[in-house]
Amino acid sequence: MLREKLRGILEEATGETGLAFSLVAPPRPDQGDYATNLPLVWAKARGQNPMTIAAEFAAKISDPAIIEKVEVAPPGFLNITLSDEVLQSKLERILSNPHTYGSDTKGSRKIQLEFISANPTGPLTLANGRGGFFGDVLGKVLTMRGHIVEREYYVNDAGNQVRMLGLSVLAAGGLVPDDEVYYHGDHITDWAKTRAEILNQKKDNPEELGRIVAEEFLENFIQPAVQNMEVAFDRWTSEYKDISEKGFVDKFLDLAKSKNLVYENEGATWLKTTEFGDDKDRVLVTSDKFPTYFLVDAGHYLETKERGFDAKINILGADHHGYVSRIQAVAKIAGIEKSDVVVMQLVHLVANGEAQLMSKRKGVFVTMDELIGDVGLDAARYFFLEKNPETHIDFDVELAKKRTKENPVYYIQYAHARLASIFRKGAELPLTFDIKLLTSESERNLLRKLIQFPDVVEDIAEDYRVSRLVHYAHELAQLFHSFYEKNRILDAEPGVKEVRIALAAATQFVLARTLGVLGMGAPSEM
Repeated sequence: MLREKLRGILEEATGETGLAFSLVAPPRPDQGDYATNLPLVWAKARGQNPMTIAAEFAAKISDPAIIEKVEVAPPGFLNITLSDEVLQSKLERILSNPHTYGSDTKGSRKIQLEFISANPTGPLTLANGRGGFFGDVLGKVLTMRGHIVEREYYVNDAGNQVRMLGLSVLAAGGLVPDDEVYYHGDHITDWAKTRAEILNQKKDNPEELGRIVAEEFLENFIQPAVQNMEVAFDRWTSEYKDISEKGFVDKFLDLAKSKNLVYENEGATWLKTTEFGDDKDRVLVTSDKFPTYFLVDAGHYLETKERGFDAKINILGADHHGYVSRIQAVAKIAGIEKSDVVVMQLVHLVANGEAQLMSKRKGVFVTMDELIGDVGLDAARYFFLEKNPETHIDFDVELAKKRTKENPVYYIQYAHARLASIFRKGAELPLTFDIKLLTSESERNLLRKLIQFPDVVEDIAEDYRVSRLVHYAHELAQLFHSFYEKNRILDAEPGVKEVRIALAAATQFVLARTLGVLGMGAPSEM
């Protein structure tokens, strides 16, 4: 990739390899195509003046085929402008094979990506949907980078959570006293009314009853909602059938014991998670001899390892923030080489300027199906993905439904529709073109943005900041609208016409690819 070549050229100027420095698109177009903090990193480690080091490095960097110029900027940055030759080749690369632009084959990991995994106690809520869209896009990006990715939905159909579901329907059916900790809502009441026979048969075994209810809720609510979200899973893993019944809980316990990481205290069995950075040790088996939810999760991680995965990414809800340290300890014990946990913060629905209070346990919530039906899938995806996981989302329903430029979804898709109209009017992709004829700021800025797409994909695959792709789509649309409004295309003079058509075609390809990775449509007309 281009950025990798530039990194090599910069390292050559220092005489060292493996240096940790940034190489990113600068905040302003007049600062070139790439900016690096290499002189600052170098100078800090050696107690030298960053501006002096920057000037020395700039004088050493020379590769006319790639770099047109290198400029020094305070307090010690290097701004790099690419040559027309490399820009020409990149534009030609996009047009020759647009469907693979941004992809790479260097990824070598076999990654299990677990996301949503909402307890099957009812319909999918907005909080579940946020992790669903995030995991879907991250999986696509990791696959583009060459990794083998399994998308997994882990079905929590065993233990106390499912027992609570069983008690909830028993309470709804009048067979046990109700309790505020139980699940409530029409879906609970309706099930109790229509399944009275099963309710009575299993009234003495709430966990088994809960498992039956969970299976129906999974089939009737969750799986159709996931399909409506256009999220695809490779595997639906049952906690009960695939983990507990197959002995992975006991296997993990034996493994932890063999590593001297288990001890008994007050009748309970504990895991020494503090040896892995946790703030306290965690219970694996309670004093009344019931395996904890944590132990079953540990068995799940071991099962993942034994199926050949060397990496796992677990996308959790906001209420699991305190769970991260202990689950990372489990990953190390199980032998998973790379384990990452992403915690998604809450989604607040804002309608008519007021936040809507939601509680799944109380049965007062908005489902993903309802939201998609109200604002559309594209808007739901965009606004759920535009912020990083650690940031809360205030979802503005009115904005999401607007068909004006104020709505970023409409604004981006309108850019694609404008691009499509150019080719409906008779524009044909030229066999040859010369980017030296692209001289205006709007033309050059658009071309620079196209070059950045592979870098955006690469960075997301490293740090999982999926929001980068959303912002890239919006910035690309902005630059195209500016280009379109300031430049004649179909009636431009010969030479200029061809290269502007080439630029428009490349923009359409890259914008459509970006929208495709985000799971959004690229309409030809609006």
